[in-house]
Amino acid sequence: MPRLMVFQHVAAEPLGTLHQRIRARGLRIRFHNFHRHPEAQPDVDRYHGLVVLGGPQNVMDQHRHPHLGTELRAIESALRAGKPVLGVCLGAQLLAHVLGAPVRRHVRHEIGWYALQATEAGRADAVLGRLGATATVFQWHGCTYDLPSGAMQLARTTTCEQQAFRYGESAYGFQFHLEADAALIERWLQIPAYRRELEQAGAGQEAQQIRAASAAHLDAMRPLAAATFDRFLDLLSAQTRRATLRSTHGCGSP
Repeated sequence: MPRLMVFQHVAAEPLGTLHQRIRARGLRIRFHNFHRHPEAQPDVDRYHGLVVLGGPQNVMDQHRHPHLGTELRAIESALRAGKPVLGVCLGAQLLAHVLGAPVRRHVRHEIGWYALQATEAGRADAVLGRLGATATVFQWHGCTYDLPSGAMQLARTTTCEQQAFRYGESAYGFQFHLEADAALIERWLQIPAYRRELEQAGAGQEAQQIRAASAAHLDAMRPLAAATFDRFLDLLSAQTRRATLRSTHGCGSP
């Protein structure tokens, strides 16, 4: 059975709707919540893929959050083994950092709903291509990254050039939150620290505007997000089959 490791940074940023897709596929999930267990040393070698979720930390905060270094090493190990990796928001920034790209504060926050524009490569991509040429996606971030060397840019917005990339065949970074549903967005709007970030960001979308936009966009986003996640999980299933063949036939088998 495919086994997926998930790095979570705070309870308020879970798998969201991705959890439903994983369970529907019968995958086993092992969570590491670094807020609760910052000293954890997860072993990605025992798993077929890795998902790194969002959180209020930043790559630049490694001196205050040493577990970020642990995560970077685990991501690097998964990449070396050719395992599917999905980084969401902070997870995308960590993935970009592992690949040698600078991560920094963006000139402005993106909080709320934004029009995502796929690149030509993004429209043709086996995973992100399910979103189409344009899609309205939910964002909550104040940092950005450069495109890693050797990676393929898949999407942008008018306010943030780097929104999605693929490295190799199965490592993806998504700056946006496809996993968000109405309950999760409302949860973020109710958390005092998140609410202060929204108020101070000057992103142009207030809480009531975000709620209204969520009501307008979530129905269209739900099947697109499900299809995108399913295509990523297809990569995980393929990795599991390869691992099974290697264990059955020996390391010398193709």
